[in-house]
Amino acid sequence: MHATKDELAWGILEVMKVDRLALVLVIVGALNWLLVGLFKFDLVASIFGGQAAGLSRVIYTLVGLAGLYCISLLFRERTRVK
Repeated sequence: MHATKDELAWGILEVMKVDRLALVLVIVGALNWLLVGLFKFDLVASIFGGQAAGLSRVIYTLVGLAGLYCISLLFRERTRVK
């Protein structure tokens, strides 16, 4: 059984949502590291109760997983949409 054009389009939109979420998390991580490098200020830790706080560790983990996911963006085939 083959997917219809609508099903393929929906699947592509879902992948694009995940791609964007991953990129947003990677950007958050990059900006946090910029602040750490320039000002020795960890924004995530200051918002969520320190580096060892559970919520901070969740954010750090999500950013790291998003970074791993974004590696796939480097190797993904690109197609033009008309």
